[in-house]
Amino acid sequence: MSCVNCAQSIVNFLEESHLDDVHVDFASGKVSFVLNEQSPSLEKLKKGLHRIGYQVVTKESKPKYWTLERKLLVSAIFTVPLVLSHFLMMAGLTLDFLGHPYTQLALALPAIIIGLHHFGKSALGSLRGGVPNMDVLVFIGGLAATVYSLAGLVINEPNYIFFETAASIFTLVLFGNFLEHRSVKQTTSALSALQNLMPEKAKKIMPSGAIVEIDLDEIQLGDIIQVNEGDRIACDGKIIEGLGAIDESMITGESLPVEKTIGQKTYGGTLLQQGNIQVKAMAVADNSLLGKIIDLVEKAQNDKPPIQRLADKISAIFVPVVIGIAVLTFFISWLGFDVPATKALIHSIAVLVISCPCAMGLATPTAVMVGVGRMAQQGIVIKGGQTVEAIKDIKNIVFDKTGTLTTGQFRIDDIQYFGNDKQRIHQIIKDLESKSSHPLASSLLSEMERLSPNLASLNLDVEEKKGMGIQGTDAAGHVFQLGSKRILAQAPADAHDLYLTENGRLIATIDLKDDLKKDAKETVQFFQNKGVKVIMLSGDRKEKVAKVAEELGIKTYFAEQLPQEKLEKIAELSAQNPTAMVGDGINDAPALAQATLGISLGQASAIAIDSAQIILLNDHLSSLEKAFRIGKTTVKTIHENLFWAFAYNVVAIPIAALGFLSPMWGAMFMAFSDVVVIGNSLRLKRRRV
Repeated sequence: MSCVNCAQSIVNFLEESHLDDVHVDFASGKVSFVLNEQSPSLEKLKKGLHRIGYQVVTKESKPKYWTLERKLLVSAIFTVPLVLSHFLMMAGLTLDFLGHPYTQLALALPAIIIGLHHFGKSALGSLRGGVPNMDVLVFIGGLAATVYSLAGLVINEPNYIFFETAASIFTLVLFGNFLEHRSVKQTTSALSALQNLMPEKAKKIMPSGAIVEIDLDEIQLGDIIQVNEGDRIACDGKIIEGLGAIDESMITGESLPVEKTIGQKTYGGTLLQQGNIQVKAMAVADNSLLGKIIDLVEKAQNDKPPIQRLADKISAIFVPVVIGIAVLTFFISWLGFDVPATKALIHSIAVLVISCPCAMGLATPTAVMVGVGRMAQQGIVIKGGQTVEAIKDIKNIVFDKTGTLTTGQFRIDDIQYFGNDKQRIHQIIKDLESKSSHPLASSLLSEMERLSPNLASLNLDVEEKKGMGIQGTDAAGHVFQLGSKRILAQAPADAHDLYLTENGRLIATIDLKDDLKKDAKETVQFFQNKGVKVIMLSGDRKEKVAKVAEELGIKTYFAEQLPQEKLEKIAELSAQNPTAMVGDGINDAPALAQATLGISLGQASAIAIDSAQIILLNDHLSSLEKAFRIGKTTVKTIHENLFWAFAYNVVAIPIAALGFLSPMWGAMFMAFSDVVVIGNSLRLKRRRV
């Protein structure tokens, strides 16, 4: 594909072939779609794509010999002497042998043949695809200059001969395409870095104890993989032997290595900096965390934000409009202002070659690619390019309390026992929480283990009740409940965090402490300073929520909210103003899905990825500030790109039509217009936000 209009031609063809969810990425050259009952076979699709000028590349495909680089090199070798003689002539110096018409034809011919074939093939394919691309303009301009020069050669009229114009048009546009392709590849460097994290081989431990090196795609669930110091971990899994320091920076953005030992999770693509471990494979390939991140980043880079629609509409009609302007330029100059036909033709050719629809087409996707890639490097995963644009419109941001603004690592402040056996109460709590997915569960388990280590299990049959607590039944039919005051038949005289009952009778109350995250206050202040209303929404007791709100300077808060009530509150806020919801991605999943922008903190569980549009893998609230800053800067870059693309064409086309630019200079400016847009997008990689 030589430009973004090529991608649109392929989209049109595939959609007309009754395919669903068609995405074509100009930068990577990848095409994805969903087949249905009406879809033709893949072989027919390949033939159809070939008919409109494109070829599907497979692993078996041989590398092309006649590449863009080789075409440019050959064209440049023959064009440089022609252009040099042109400039020497302008300076008053002449080289007689270079001024001879047949010498000029001989030198220009290789570049003209290469240009007519390269741009003609692309132009014809785009016309068949229904979306004329920039190459149509280049082909017409170069062909007109060539035919006119050949006519001048036949009738022996030197003033009609400008072979150097035709050769330089094709060579300069090839040079522009070369720079554009190199620059566009740089916009996908973050995604390429993620894709290159996975090792090609893994060391599998066989049942006999022997270690065999296997390909990555041969790893099966349950395989035991040996990972030595300096190796990249080949799959998501659990450490079953050894300990080590693991660099997870490319997934979480966390710069310091994480110490891990038996029973802890590992992620594919991370680097074991110190130690030796054995990992049991729990998720491989596309199902691993890295695989899901890559998939989301690819989809986000392919997804078009609303701002792109205007540029797409203009690009679709751009080429026919420019051809019309070029024709008018010729006739108005020749018939209206008595400009010689040769000069009028030069003016119209300049209009054709200086026009650039590609800059408009590249303005948004290149910025989105770099912005989304930069976020991914910071441990921030974005779902969809539309999310990038949605960031700038957020007026409310709603935070869950537990595990979001606070650490979620609870300490028991006090336990009151209303039963005689403290050890039994500790074991009941431990058995109940061992089956819970609530953020409190791991903290309570740790506290029970500290208070009463090595207790025997009561083998409870456990059932979780969202918004209420957790319930378990022992072999004798005794029912135990642990949860908020809602589990009690009568409202308690005094308030506690948790209540434990046996057959409806209160046997213990628990009061907990939970510290604020170190970056919570700065994050709240950041959004307040930006004019975004900060709201806290929690299922916790009103006294605790009010205390946290006061510490953080949050004026609006809602306490003791059930999941359904959270959902209703988010729906109400979103109806009034664009609202972002920040939660842990598990018990807040419905509210995250309901919000204008759902943001999940914590380790990326499947439900977090499904429910949220932004996933902060490292659990740092400071990453939320980075996401908003990068998102707004990305949108700003898109606006800058579109302004340049529109302004360039609005200014350049009239200048060329009025005869102030030769086709050669027009081709040069056009060649660099795309690079300016892409270069501005690439600034996002290191731009201060």
